[in-house]
Amino acid sequence: MTDKQAPTKAEPVAPVDAATVLLIRDSSDGIEVFMVVRHRKIDFAGGALVFPGGKVDPEDGDTSLEGHRGMKGTLPSRLMALRVAAIRETFEEASVLLARERGSAEIIGPDRQAKIVEQYRDPVYAGDVTMAEMVAAENLDLACDLLVPFSHWITPESRPKRFDTHFFLAPVSAQLTALHDGTESVESIWIRPADAIAEAEADQRSVMFPTRMNLGVLGRSDTIAKALQSASETPVVTVLPRAEKVEGGRIMHIPAEAGYGVSKVFVDYAGA
Repeated sequence: MTDKQAPTKAEPVAPVDAATVLLIRDSSDGIEVFMVVRHRKIDFAGGALVFPGGKVDPEDGDTSLEGHRGMKGTLPSRLMALRVAAIRETFEEASVLLARERGSAEIIGPDRQAKIVEQYRDPVYAGDVTMAEMVAAENLDLACDLLVPFSHWITPESRPKRFDTHFFLAPVSAQLTALHDGTESVESIWIRPADAIAEAEADQRSVMFPTRMNLGVLGRSDTIAKALQSASETPVVTVLPRAEKVEGGRIMHIPAEAGYGVSKVFVDYAGA
């Protein structure tokens, strides 16, 4: 009789680099964050309320962007590409360009933003124009220095589609107009973190586990100044959740030192 060999465990899929931006603004009711609802037909997080973001494209590491990234210091090429991707995705998905006129210290204003969005958003989204080509043509510098590292999540190893996602905070003026793209996202909203969590808990919104956890941390601050100070003083700890199947959902295990106030959270299947 031939001994049966035990099935070999499949190697986890390699995660794809991605960047996500929490655009934040002050309001009379406290801090608000910009979020979009993804189209239901999208295969990842379809119908979910999310922060703008997406995977890093090869063009995000374009060396011709050297000198146009708005950073005083230097970062490893991978980390710099993540910041460029964050700005590009925010431009594509929220119609907000985090950039300055060359030599200026101020983010470009609403009128200039509107003109650039009208001329370039669709071509950049379609890949017909790169960010490097746009900033060169418009004499701009990307405001990569404006992005404050907030968190770092990697999709669990058991998932067939995985992302290595860096979350950034980016403060914006209340005068800037942010709007969903109408393609990948079908709705957009400025919302207080606590309200987004409450709507998720009431089953009025679909909010994924990492999004909900990051909303909880952001909601500890009631102003942009406090949120940025907290993020700049708190080391980012990588979260690679481990899912434990239980009746009705999963228990997600995360590092206690990541700063979410918990090390395990029950998530039903709808919110996993």
